[in-house]
Amino acid sequence: MRQSKALSLISLATKAGKIASGEFMTENETKSGKAALVIVAEDASDNTKKKFRNMCDFYKVPIYIYGDKETLGHAMGKEFRASLAILDEGFAKGIQKHLDS
Repeated sequence: MRQSKALSLISLATKAGKIASGEFMTENETKSGKAALVIVAEDASDNTKKKFRNMCDFYKVPIYIYGDKETLGHAMGKEFRASLAILDEGFAKGIQKHLDS
């Protein structure tokens, strides 16, 4: 039940235009300081996960390894997404609350 709440918030954030998805956009938003939270799919490559862990550590952005590419993509109305950045502090806090519990 908790997981679907996080996915619902991701879906809402997408509709509100507060998400950057895909590796390139996620990286850009993280480096520019706009990302409030980064989510990487569990089935993303080890290289991708390591890259985002290091980047988020450096830029002090919370990161979660959550769901799979298909689940994350589906929540955003897309096909597959290995990574996404939440650009809104409110959505980020709400999603973190559900992912932490």
